[in-house]
Amino acid sequence: MNIGDKMPDLLGRDSNGKEIRLSDFPGKKFIIYFYPKDNTPGCTAEAVSFRDNYDTLLQMGYQVIGVSKDSEESHRKFAEKQDLPFPLVADTETTLCQTAGVWRLKKMAGREYMGIVRTTFVCDNDGIVTDVIEKVKTKLAADQLMALLEGRGDVNPAP
Repeated sequence: MNIGDKMPDLLGRDSNGKEIRLSDFPGKKFIIYFYPKDNTPGCTAEAVSFRDNYDTLLQMGYQVIGVSKDSEESHRKFAEKQDLPFPLVADTETTLCQTAGVWRLKKMAGREYMGIVRTTFVCDNDGIVTDVIEKVKTKLAADQLMALLEGRGDVNPAP
């Protein structure tokens, strides 16, 4: 997905098996972040960064939603262990990841495989992508995001 593209309304199922739709959050803008795997050091650092800044992001009018290929059960355990207050979408078939363009060929230790490229999308209340962060700093993911939003002047609390 690129700036100006529309994120699908139906994102998938969360850790409780509930369908997550953008339309479930009327009046909210969205932070939709894609990450490779639950309970890995980088992905945990990123999730904790969003958790620790969640109230501020809500006050700014944003709903945070995490997405990975992991199962609903894996997401449930990860969310409980890290006390995550936002939904995690289980994209086990990589449908949303492919739509977003984050399911790509990766290389590590001389081997090639398909996987999720860590990416954060900022969307307006209609689900239109307004910003894309492709070089996510895991430990500072929320700070990086808020600096971007402040640079746009998007720091006022939601009405």
